[in-house]
Amino acid sequence: MASRKEPRRPSQRPLRVGEEMRHAFVQLLASGEIHDPDLSGTMLTVTEVRMSPDLRNANIFFVPLGGEGGPQVLKALKRATPFIRRRLAEAVQLRVAPQLWFELDTSFESANRIETVLKDPQVRRDLD
Repeated sequence: MASRKEPRRPSQRPLRVGEEMRHAFVQLLASGEIHDPDLSGTMLTVTEVRMSPDLRNANIFFVPLGGEGGPQVLKALKRATPFIRRRLAEAVQLRVAPQLWFELDTSFESANRIETVLKDPQVRRDLD
C-alpha cells in the first residue's frame, strides 16, 4: 500500500522573519541613514513584509503618509535597494540576504472603495 504524504502546512518562519524585517526596515528609515532627496522628509507606513517560503525574497509593502508621492518614493527605494539590503542583512541574521521588492500597498484604497459601495443606498437596501 502506497503511503500518502500529508500536504505540508505553511511554516510560521516566513511570517516571523517578515515581521522582524519590517521592524528592522522601520528602524532604518527612522535612523535617517538613507540619503535620497525623494525620501527626505517623507514619512512611510510599512504595512507588511511578505517573505517567500525559502526566505530568499521579501516583498515590502508601504504607504507614504498622506498617500501622496508614492511613485517617487518607490523609485527612491528601488535606487537605495542595495544599501537597504545590506543594512537589513546586518540587522536580521539569515543565511542569505533576501532580494528586496518594494510595492505600494493599495489595500487601503480597496477598503475605501468597498466601504463606499456598501454605503450606497441601493446596496444597503439589498443587504437589508
